[in-house]
Amino acid sequence: MSQVTPDTAASAPDPTAITRTAAANDSATRVETHGIDYIPNAERHGRARDLFAVWAAPNVNFLAVVIGASLVLMGLSIWQALIAIVVGNLFSIITGIIAASGPAAGTPSEVITRAMYGVNGNRVNVAVAGWLISVSYLAINWAAVTTVMVGLLSRAGVPATAWTIAISAIVIAAATMIISIYGHGLIMRLYQPLAAVLALIFVVMAVFVVSGAQWSFAPAAPLEGMDLAVMMSAGIALVASGPLSYTNSADFARYLPQSTRVRDVALWTSLGMVIPSVLATFVGVLAASSVDMSDPEAGLEQFLPDWFAPIFLVSVIVGTIANNAMTAYSSGLALQAVGIRLPRTRTVLLDGIVGVLMTLFALLVWNFLDSVSSALQLAVSVLAPVMGVYLADMLWRRNRYDGAALADESHGSRYWFSGGVHIAGAVSVLVGIAAALMCSSTLVFVGPIAAALGGIDLSVPVGLIVPFALYLVLVRTSARSKESL
Repeated sequence: MSQVTPDTAASAPDPTAITRTAAANDSATRVETHGIDYIPNAERHGRARDLFAVWAAPNVNFLAVVIGASLVLMGLSIWQALIAIVVGNLFSIITGIIAASGPAAGTPSEVITRAMYGVNGNRVNVAVAGWLISVSYLAINWAAVTTVMVGLLSRAGVPATAWTIAISAIVIAAATMIISIYGHGLIMRLYQPLAAVLALIFVVMAVFVVSGAQWSFAPAAPLEGMDLAVMMSAGIALVASGPLSYTNSADFARYLPQSTRVRDVALWTSLGMVIPSVLATFVGVLAASSVDMSDPEAGLEQFLPDWFAPIFLVSVIVGTIANNAMTAYSSGLALQAVGIRLPRTRTVLLDGIVGVLMTLFALLVWNFLDSVSSALQLAVSVLAPVMGVYLADMLWRRNRYDGAALADESHGSRYWFSGGVHIAGAVSVLVGIAAALMCSSTLVFVGPIAAALGGIDLSVPVGLIVPFALYLVLVRTSARSKESL
């Protein structure tokens, strides 16, 4: 089993000087020059605990509140919804573990997965699980927050016209793209204070909501038996779709020193996701216990005094920009991994243009977001198997990845396998997707196994466990897999 040998220099330089130089190269005021290429050890810096704010800032968001309200609208009680929220967010642990492959390899997730699918097979994986789903999320989030910004402008007397909508969407997208183009250094430094400010605003909002919540709330028709099991499984899958969508978590940990411990990366990444997400989602539940949250923005404003409502709406816009900046950053890396030979700054800009066009089309021409949102409910049937294979590969390799070899896309690459495809990974993920779909129960599709179970959605656990186990069996019996170690 091969192991990456740390970079060495001709002489022993001052470690403090190296750290300062590496941090300067990854500066908040400089556009990041690295894309999907390998980050050498001499340029690594930072601490695992820095990841907490990086993940906390985008998870203090309006979408979590909306999901919480949706759980109540599905018929769950306050405490049933809380169980679904906690269980669903536990899948953030998987995201945290996967992030630990970043320091080990020094490359983003979009490159590390070449070890699982081969150079060519990975192009398909990244195109679907990385780029397509990311751009769809960009459009949905931008469209949602554009309506918030238009509402905020209406308070100032600016009429809601097509021009107002278009300009608002473009301004929000431009702010997102600036962060994404500057890249890793800006994200790491900006999100530290941003997480604190957003958390403070959110805590104030939560105080108003909690004070007006109906803690004795009970659904008009309490769910029992099979109906309760169906809705609980659907609620858990809905909440879990958030953390499982971050198949790119290594992107933001790859600059950490190679010696960074897996448990530290996993701990701080998971905590940064779980704590704000659980609290924000539960606030949505409490709000729905007292007011009609079918229009979440209007529902929340009923709890807020006039002086605070604009502050909260601005925080919603800023939080969404922070969330989408990370998504756009990774989708730019995804385009490079697919094979587009452009610098990261240009691939990020290309994603932004596509996302803006989708957003404007949705807001001004034809509201297709309901259809896209429904399709994204099925995305967990793809994302869970991708996560399952990723976890299995990390376990099999003991998180030992040769970043320089992973960057090699030639036919002689250690990760070329057969025709550029790693059969073990391809078979495992396809079987996992098929199994997850058969167990999926959404508004647009109900799989045969889910139907036989009365609508219970087991797509998440099945989508994780089946490809995880199958991959480990296949790689242990494959000579080509052993050659790639």
